[in-house]
Amino acid sequence: MTYAEVNGVSLWYEEHGSGEPLVLLHGGFWTIEMFGAFLPALAQRRRVIAVELQGHGHTPVTERPLRYETCADDVAALISHLGLGRADVLGYSLGAGTAVRIAMQHPDVVRRLIAISTPVRRTGWFPEVLAGMAQLGPEAAEGMKASPLYASYARVAPRVEDWPVLGTRMGELLRRDYDWSPEAARIQARTMLVFADADSIPPAHAAEFYALLGGGLRDADWDASKRVASRLAIIPGRTHYDITEAPSLPGLVEEFLSEPD
Repeated sequence: MTYAEVNGVSLWYEEHGSGEPLVLLHGGFWTIEMFGAFLPALAQRRRVIAVELQGHGHTPVTERPLRYETCADDVAALISHLGLGRADVLGYSLGAGTAVRIAMQHPDVVRRLIAISTPVRRTGWFPEVLAGMAQLGPEAAEGMKASPLYASYARVAPRVEDWPVLGTRMGELLRRDYDWSPEAARIQARTMLVFADADSIPPAHAAEFYALLGGGLRDADWDASKRVASRLAIIPGRTHYDITEAPSLPGLVEEFLSEPD
Protein backbone atom coordinates (compact mmCIF):
# COMPACT_ATOMS: atom_id res chain seq x y z
CA MET A 1 0.00 0.00 0.00
CA THR A 2 1.89 3.03 -1.26
CA TYR A 3 2.10 5.87 -3.74
CA ALA A 4 3.55 6.01 -7.23
CA GLU A 5 4.54 9.39 -8.64
CA VAL A 6 3.13 9.45 -12.17
CA ASN A 7 2.27 12.39 -14.43
CA GLY A 8 2.45 14.81 -11.50
CA VAL A 9 -0.04 12.76 -9.45
CA SER A 10 0.71 10.83 -6.25
CA LEU A 11 -1.31 7.77 -7.25
CA TRP A 12 -2.26 5.43 -4.41
CA TYR A 13 -2.31 1.71 -5.08
CA GLU A 14 -2.54 -1.50 -3.08
CA GLU A 15 -1.43 -5.01 -3.98
CA HIS A 16 -3.34 -8.12 -2.93
CA GLY A 17 -2.74 -11.77 -3.75
CA SER A 18 -0.37 -13.27 -6.29
CA GLY A 19 -0.45 -14.52 -9.86
CA GLU A 20 -1.08 -12.74 -13.14
CA PRO A 21 -1.61 -8.98 -12.68
CA LEU A 22 -5.11 -7.54 -12.62
CA VAL A 23 -5.54 -3.77 -12.26
CA LEU A 24 -8.73 -2.83 -10.40
CA LEU A 25 -10.36 0.62 -10.77
CA HIS A 26 -13.19 1.92 -8.55
CA GLY A 27 -16.25 4.04 -9.31
CA GLY A 28 -16.74 7.78 -8.97
CA PHE A 29 -16.40 9.28 -5.44
CA TRP A 30 -15.49 5.82 -4.10
CA THR A 31 -12.29 4.33 -2.77
CA ILE A 32 -10.86 0.81 -3.07
CA GLU A 33 -13.10 -0.02 -0.09
CA MET A 34 -16.13 -0.12 -2.41
CA PHE A 35 -15.10 -3.53 -3.77
CA GLY A 36 -15.72 -5.27 -0.45
CA ALA A 37 -15.61 -9.06 -0.83
CA PHE A 38 -15.10 -8.80 -4.59
CA LEU A 39 -11.43 -7.81 -4.21
CA PRO A 40 -10.33 -10.72 -1.97
CA ALA A 41 -12.26 -13.11 -4.24
CA LEU A 42 -10.22 -11.87 -7.22
CA ALA A 43 -7.00 -11.98 -5.18
CA GLN A 44 -7.40 -15.71 -4.59
CA ARG A 45 -5.98 -16.30 -8.06
CA ARG A 46 -4.61 -12.94 -9.20
CA ARG A 47 -2.10 -10.29 -8.21
CA VAL A 48 -4.63 -7.48 -7.82
CA ILE A 49 -3.31 -3.92 -8.10
CA ALA A 50 -6.15 -1.74 -6.81
CA VAL A 51 -5.76 1.95 -7.67
CA GLU A 52 -7.38 5.12 -6.33
CA LEU A 53 -7.79 7.59 -9.16
CA GLN A 54 -6.99 11.30 -9.15
CA GLY A 55 -8.69 13.08 -6.23
CA HIS A 56 -10.20 9.87 -4.85
CA GLY A 57 -9.37 8.25 -1.52
CA HIS A 58 -5.69 8.45 -0.64
CA THR A 59 -4.82 10.06 -3.99
CA PRO A 60 -4.87 13.83 -3.48
CA VAL A 61 -6.69 16.42 -5.53
CA THR A 62 -4.49 18.27 -8.03
CA GLU A 63 -4.96 21.40 -10.11
CA ARG A 64 -5.42 19.22 -13.18
CA PRO A 65 -9.00 18.73 -14.43
CA LEU A 66 -10.43 15.26 -13.91
CA ARG A 67 -10.73 13.45 -17.25
CA TYR A 68 -11.09 9.83 -18.32
CA GLU A 69 -8.19 10.34 -20.70
CA THR A 70 -5.70 11.63 -18.12
CA CYS A 71 -6.74 9.01 -15.55
CA ALA A 72 -6.06 6.42 -18.25
CA ASP A 73 -2.59 7.90 -18.80
CA ASP A 74 -1.95 7.72 -15.03
CA VAL A 75 -2.88 4.05 -14.77
CA ALA A 76 -0.92 3.14 -17.89
CA ALA A 77 2.09 4.90 -16.36
CA LEU A 78 1.59 2.91 -13.14
CA ILE A 79 1.51 -0.34 -15.11
CA SER A 80 4.85 0.62 -16.67
CA HIS A 81 6.21 1.83 -13.30
CA LEU A 82 5.48 -1.57 -11.77
CA GLY A 83 7.00 -3.40 -14.72
CA LEU A 84 3.82 -5.37 -15.39
CA GLY A 85 4.20 -5.45 -19.15
CA ARG A 86 0.66 -6.22 -20.28
CA ALA A 87 -1.92 -6.49 -17.50
CA ASP A 88 -5.60 -7.31 -17.31
CA VAL A 89 -7.64 -4.23 -16.41
CA LEU A 90 -11.04 -4.23 -14.69
CA GLY A 91 -12.99 -1.08 -13.90
CA TYR A 92 -16.41 -0.17 -12.59
CA SER A 93 -18.35 2.96 -13.69
CA LEU A 94 -15.78 5.82 -13.59
CA GLY A 95 -13.08 3.15 -13.37
CA ALA A 96 -14.62 1.30 -16.32
CA GLY A 97 -14.56 4.44 -18.45
CA THR A 98 -10.92 4.86 -17.44
CA ALA A 99 -10.21 1.21 -18.28
CA VAL A 100 -11.78 1.59 -21.72
CA ARG A 101 -9.64 4.66 -22.37
CA ILE A 102 -6.49 2.76 -21.31
CA ALA A 103 -7.27 0.10 -23.91
CA MET A 104 -7.81 2.81 -26.52
CA GLN A 105 -4.84 5.04 -25.67
CA HIS A 106 -2.33 2.43 -24.48
CA PRO A 107 -3.14 -0.88 -26.20
CA ASP A 108 0.38 -2.14 -25.47
CA VAL A 109 -0.26 -2.36 -21.69
CA VAL A 110 -3.66 -4.13 -21.73
CA ARG A 111 -4.05 -7.87 -22.20
CA ARG A 112 -7.75 -8.17 -21.38
CA LEU A 113 -10.32 -5.53 -20.51
CA ILE A 114 -13.38 -5.87 -18.27
CA ALA A 115 -15.67 -2.83 -18.21
CA ILE A 116 -18.51 -2.94 -15.66
CA SER A 117 -21.44 -0.53 -16.03
CA THR A 118 -20.18 2.14 -18.38
CA PRO A 119 -21.52 3.39 -21.74
CA VAL A 120 -19.52 3.97 -24.88
CA ARG A 121 -21.00 7.45 -25.26
CA ARG A 122 -22.35 9.91 -22.71
CA THR A 123 -25.93 9.70 -24.00
CA GLY A 124 -25.85 5.97 -23.22
CA TRP A 125 -26.87 6.83 -19.63
CA PHE A 126 -30.59 7.03 -18.89
CA PRO A 127 -31.89 10.65 -19.12
CA GLU A 128 -32.59 10.81 -15.38
CA VAL A 129 -29.00 9.79 -14.66
CA LEU A 130 -27.73 12.55 -16.93
CA ALA A 131 -30.01 15.00 -15.12
CA GLY A 132 -28.42 13.98 -11.81
CA MET A 133 -24.95 14.41 -13.27
CA ALA A 134 -25.91 17.94 -14.32
CA GLN A 135 -26.45 18.84 -10.65
CA LEU A 136 -23.08 17.62 -9.39
CA GLY A 137 -20.92 20.29 -7.79
CA PRO A 138 -19.79 21.52 -4.36
CA GLU A 139 -23.36 21.94 -3.09
CA ALA A 140 -24.30 18.41 -4.09
CA ALA A 141 -21.09 17.13 -2.49
CA GLU A 142 -22.08 18.84 0.76
CA GLY A 143 -25.39 16.98 0.66
CA MET A 144 -23.54 13.71 0.13
CA LYS A 145 -21.73 13.96 3.46
CA ALA A 146 -24.32 11.66 5.03
CA SER A 147 -23.56 8.95 2.46
CA PRO A 148 -21.22 5.93 2.61
CA LEU A 149 -19.26 7.59 -0.21
CA TYR A 150 -18.17 10.43 2.06
CA ALA A 151 -17.55 8.14 5.02
CA SER A 152 -15.17 6.04 2.91
CA TYR A 153 -13.42 9.16 1.60
CA ALA A 154 -13.09 10.76 5.04
CA ARG A 155 -11.37 7.68 6.46
CA VAL A 156 -8.41 7.90 4.09
CA ALA A 157 -8.24 11.24 2.24
CA PRO A 158 -5.10 13.30 2.88
CA ARG A 159 -7.27 16.45 3.03
CA VAL A 160 -10.90 15.75 3.91
CA GLU A 161 -11.72 19.39 3.17
CA ASP A 162 -11.10 18.65 -0.54
CA TRP A 163 -14.39 16.73 -0.77
CA PRO A 164 -16.25 19.70 -2.38
CA VAL A 165 -13.39 20.02 -4.89
CA LEU A 166 -13.86 16.38 -5.85
CA GLY A 167 -17.57 17.06 -6.28
CA THR A 168 -16.78 19.97 -8.58
CA ARG A 169 -14.28 17.98 -10.65
CA MET A 170 -16.66 15.02 -10.94
CA GLY A 171 -19.46 17.31 -12.09
CA GLU A 172 -17.23 18.84 -14.75
CA LEU A 173 -16.17 15.40 -15.94
CA LEU A 174 -19.66 13.94 -16.10
CA ARG A 175 -21.11 16.91 -17.98
CA ARG A 176 -18.53 16.63 -20.77
CA ASP A 177 -19.93 15.07 -23.92
CA TYR A 178 -18.13 12.13 -25.53
CA ASP A 179 -18.67 9.36 -28.03
CA TRP A 180 -15.98 6.70 -28.17
CA SER A 181 -17.77 4.50 -30.71
CA PRO A 182 -15.17 4.81 -33.50
CA GLU A 183 -12.32 4.02 -31.10
CA ALA A 184 -14.24 1.19 -29.42
CA ALA A 185 -14.45 -0.63 -32.72
CA ARG A 186 -10.64 -0.63 -32.83
CA ILE A 187 -9.95 -1.92 -29.29
CA GLN A 188 -7.32 -4.64 -29.55
CA ALA A 189 -7.70 -6.21 -26.10
CA ARG A 190 -10.16 -9.03 -25.65
CA THR A 191 -13.04 -7.34 -23.84
CA MET A 192 -15.90 -8.32 -21.57
CA LEU A 193 -18.70 -5.84 -20.95
CA VAL A 194 -20.74 -6.37 -17.78
CA PHE A 195 -24.03 -4.67 -16.93
CA ALA A 196 -26.84 -5.14 -14.43
CA ASP A 197 -30.32 -5.88 -15.76
CA ALA A 198 -31.50 -2.76 -13.88
CA ASP A 199 -28.42 -0.65 -14.59
CA SER A 200 -28.17 3.12 -15.12
CA ILE A 201 -27.56 2.20 -18.75
CA PRO A 202 -30.33 0.52 -20.79
CA PRO A 203 -29.75 -3.01 -22.12
CA ALA A 204 -30.17 -1.65 -25.65
CA HIS A 205 -27.05 0.44 -25.18
CA ALA A 206 -25.17 -2.54 -23.76
CA ALA A 207 -26.03 -4.40 -26.97
CA GLU A 208 -24.91 -1.40 -29.03
CA PHE A 209 -21.55 -1.27 -27.24
CA TYR A 210 -21.13 -5.04 -27.66
CA ALA A 211 -21.90 -4.74 -31.39
CA LEU A 212 -19.01 -2.28 -31.77
CA LEU A 213 -16.77 -5.10 -30.51
CA GLY A 214 -18.23 -7.43 -33.13
CA GLY A 215 -20.65 -9.19 -30.78
CA GLY A 216 -24.32 -10.01 -31.28
CA LEU A 217 -24.25 -9.47 -35.03
CA ARG A 218 -24.75 -13.09 -36.17
CA ASP A 219 -25.37 -16.61 -34.99
CA ALA A 220 -22.27 -18.27 -33.52
CA ASP A 221 -23.04 -21.52 -35.42
CA TRP A 222 -23.51 -24.92 -33.80
CA ASP A 223 -19.79 -25.33 -33.03
CA ALA A 224 -19.29 -21.70 -31.90
CA SER A 225 -16.87 -21.22 -34.79
CA LYS A 226 -18.34 -17.78 -35.53
CA ARG A 227 -18.34 -16.57 -31.94
CA VAL A 228 -16.37 -13.38 -31.41
CA ALA A 229 -13.62 -13.03 -28.81
CA SER A 230 -15.46 -10.36 -26.80
CA ARG A 231 -18.11 -11.17 -24.19
CA LEU A 232 -21.28 -9.56 -22.83
CA ALA A 233 -22.73 -10.35 -19.40
CA ILE A 234 -26.04 -9.06 -18.04
CA ILE A 235 -26.31 -9.86 -14.33
CA PRO A 236 -29.90 -10.38 -13.16
CA GLY A 237 -31.36 -8.81 -10.06
CA ARG A 238 -28.71 -6.10 -9.78
CA THR A 239 -28.47 -2.35 -10.31
CA HIS A 240 -25.64 0.05 -11.13
CA TYR A 241 -25.12 0.53 -7.40
CA ASP A 242 -24.76 -3.08 -6.24
CA ILE A 243 -23.46 -4.95 -9.28
CA THR A 244 -20.00 -5.50 -7.79
CA GLU A 245 -21.66 -7.32 -4.89
CA ALA A 246 -23.18 -9.96 -7.20
CA PRO A 247 -22.01 -13.42 -6.04
CA SER A 248 -21.66 -14.55 -9.66
CA LEU A 249 -19.30 -11.73 -10.67
CA PRO A 250 -15.93 -13.13 -9.47
CA GLY A 251 -16.58 -16.38 -11.31
CA LEU A 252 -17.52 -14.57 -14.52
CA VAL A 253 -14.33 -12.52 -14.31
CA GLU A 254 -12.10 -15.52 -13.62
CA GLU A 255 -13.67 -17.55 -16.42
CA PHE A 256 -13.06 -14.76 -18.92
CA LEU A 257 -9.51 -14.07 -17.80
CA SER A 258 -8.66 -17.78 -17.91
CA GLU A 259 -9.93 -18.39 -21.44
CA PRO A 260 -7.12 -19.31 -23.83
CA ASP A 261 -6.07 -16.67 -26.34
